[in-house]
Amino acid sequence: MSDERRLAVLRAIVEDYVATREPVGSKVLVERHSLGVSPATIRNDMAVLEEEGYIAQPHTSAGRVPTDKGYRAFVDRLSTVKPLSPAERRAISTLLDDATDLDDVLTRTVRALAQLTRQVAVVQYPSLSRATVRHVELVPLGGPRLLLVLITDSGRVEQRTVEVGHEVPETLVAEMRTRLGEASAGARLSDVVARLPALPERFRPEDRDVVRAVLRALEDSLSAEREERVVLAGTANLARAGTDFPQSISPVLEAIEEQVVLLRLLGEMADDAAAAAGGVSVRIGRELEHDRLLDASVVTSGYGSGGQVVAHLGVLGPTRMDYPTTMAAVRAVARYVSRIIGS
Repeated sequence: MSDERRLAVLRAIVEDYVATREPVGSKVLVERHSLGVSPATIRNDMAVLEEEGYIAQPHTSAGRVPTDKGYRAFVDRLSTVKPLSPAERRAISTLLDDATDLDDVLTRTVRALAQLTRQVAVVQYPSLSRATVRHVELVPLGGPRLLLVLITDSGRVEQRTVEVGHEVPETLVAEMRTRLGEASAGARLSDVVARLPALPERFRPEDRDVVRAVLRALEDSLSAEREERVVLAGTANLARAGTDFPQSISPVLEAIEEQVVLLRLLGEMADDAAAAAGGVSVRIGRELEHDRLLDASVVTSGYGSGGQVVAHLGVLGPTRMDYPTTMAAVRAVARYVSRIIGS
């Protein structure tokens, strides 16, 4: 693919096929694109592209369609990810600006992604095991009850009511609040868990049972939330793209229903160089290494705060995808969510 002219021919084939869903012939390329060469030259270039596996002839028609390898060459040679239009940016801000908490942010995020891309949108919840503590609060509820509140850098808020058997003096509540803050503020949650066993010894013997009850509540909240999960939207969009799945849409729907499949893909794509650099990662067809997703592509990006990626989001759709627009939408939404979480 070192020949720039053949790359231009491939790019034209991808763009036309994505736009029309019809195999692309040399005559159409001459009519729609200013390639600066004769129809015979274009036919020769198409023959070479087909021989090298970048395009294929789906049936007896004279037209050609991109293969997974062709889409990959097209995506890899996108010089820039085009910016979203002002209307698209307004759509994102309209949906996300009024979100009230993390659940609301992620629910609105998948809706925005599904609307912008007309694909299946998926957003991974931030894992508490990768988060750091922003604040720990302890609030007396009256009588023998305390409210423990944990706020992480990913925007997550966890609350636990602690029953301690008797009313707790405000001085002890204040001391516990201070020591929990010292042990946890800015620390990764895994490090906080390791520090908890030593805390009771820093209190008076008569207060240690109350302290242990608070620590158990904190540990329970952390362990209960370590399970990974995702939120989805736009599954109905696949029905409109049914003809893009030559065999059947059912295997794709089955794979989507299994959250473990999506979590595995998000986890694997998080290691891609583009995703690691805060960019956009794309896997096409067989690159997904899943029998039920051979005709699908996934585009993902990470989101987080303070330069730290805490989870990933993206879209899943057919390989016949508008990659520039989809990549721009995924990148823009990820950055927007990061700003919300960071603030």
